[in-house]
Amino acid sequence: MKLITIFTPTFNRAYCLDQIYQSLVSQSNKNFIWLIIDDGSTDNTKTLVNHWILESKVTIQYHYQENQGMHGAHNSAYDLIKTELNVCIDSDDYMPNDAVEKIINFWTSADADKNKDIGGMIGLDAYKNGEIIGSKIPDGLKETTLEDLYYKHNVSGDKKLVLKTEIVNKFPRYPIFKEERFVPLGTLYLMIDKEYKLLCLNEVLCVVEYMEDGSSRNIIKQFFRHPKGFQHARIINMKYSNYLKVRFKNAVHYISHSLQLKDSHFLKKTPDIMLTLLALPVGLGLYAYIFYVNKLKK
Repeated sequence: MKLITIFTPTFNRAYCLDQIYQSLVSQSNKNFIWLIIDDGSTDNTKTLVNHWILESKVTIQYHYQENQGMHGAHNSAYDLIKTELNVCIDSDDYMPNDAVEKIINFWTSADADKNKDIGGMIGLDAYKNGEIIGSKIPDGLKETTLEDLYYKHNVSGDKKLVLKTEIVNKFPRYPIFKEERFVPLGTLYLMIDKEYKLLCLNEVLCVVEYMEDGSSRNIIKQFFRHPKGFQHARIINMKYSNYLKVRFKNAVHYISHSLQLKDSHFLKKTPDIMLTLLALPVGLGLYAYIFYVNKLKK
């Protein structure tokens, strides 16, 4: 049995998948499975992947499904993964040649599989020029939650999570909303934070390129297109976050999404009614701004 599954959700990204494939072929430790979740591609993704499978340079598992969005692809990956660890590497990203080796050596040397309080590890993301995205993890910090990393230790920038599969499977899958294709992935990580710590590995595990068609570059548009998914995420964040400023920010967004949905029951659904009432004026302003921006883009 391989130790880790590297899973890649993809939708019509055949033009850039070779980059991650070549990085996996070049790994110094090949004790992994590459799971490709094809989320309804209509390009030549399947033909390309079948060619790589025949090459037998790495162990590849391919799964095709009707388009559900990134979170739906994560759901399918978690349903299929059998290895102890898993990590998501997006279709436009890739791994340094020694990334798998660093993960495995760090995990085994820490005897993390025997520690019931550990849910995985946090590593670094970097740009192609080698620059760390945001800031590094503070020296001496051995374990933390993801939320504490950002709001207690003041670390910035995207980080790479390697999670224990058995821990992931203790939590509910992302909800699927009809006619929507996005639920923020951080809701799962926040729920894991409430019960488990993550080990800190101050090494680059993923090289990131933010594509023009990626969700991170189109967040206002995403708010408008997927209000149910975002409303769900805001409820989770208000319920589980340890930080008042995070809960207030999510209350503001919760109001905006609820107004777009014309959800007359939003005060009954909120986990913090007083905070939601306090956030109401700002939420109204945010809704007006998002509506205005999206109207301009049409």
